[in-house]
Order: sequence, then structure tokens, then C-alpha cells
Amino acid sequence: MKILAIEKELKSIDWKNEINTLVDEAKLVYKLMLSDFLREIYFTESKNAILILECESKEIAKQKLQELPLVQKQIIDFELMELNPYTGLSRLINEK
Repeated sequence: MKILAIEKELKSIDWKNEINTLVDEAKLVYKLMLSDFLREIYFTESKNAILILECESKEIAKQKLQELPLVQKQIIDFELMELNPYTGLSRLINEK
């Protein structure tokens, strides 16, 4: 199942004071990419992360994202949404 994870900052912080946390975050993100859990990662124009995840459920995705150092420090959290195949075209077009 594909999961869309949209990051939201929970508090404003001085990122210069969180360099070690950011390095730890990057290491874990890289590990999640290598494991095929994290398939894609982007930044929005406002620098919030957008992740495309692959796993069995939203609950498992939430558990894995809880391991991230920035989540553990309650600096960020994620809104999770299941991504399901689009069926709109087949519902609208008569196949003959």
C-alpha cells in the first residue's frame, strides 16, 4: 500500500542548534530508503517534507515514522493518507 506522509512543524526552532539531530534524521531516512519503505521524498516550497511510503498499513507507517529523531523530539509530525489506485476513468468511460 502506498502512503502519502505530509510533514508539519509542531514548533518553531533554531535549526542551527539541531545539527546533530538533523544528521541522525538523515541517517535514518537513508536507511528507510534502502529498505524500500521510503520510496520518494520531496520538499514543498515552504520546506515541508512530502514522503511516499510503501508498507502494509497507515498504522505501520505511523510506527516507523515515530522512530525519526525530529518526530521523537516533537519538532515535526506527519499527516498520513492512503493512496489508492484511481478508478475514475473506468467508471466514466464505457468499454465496448
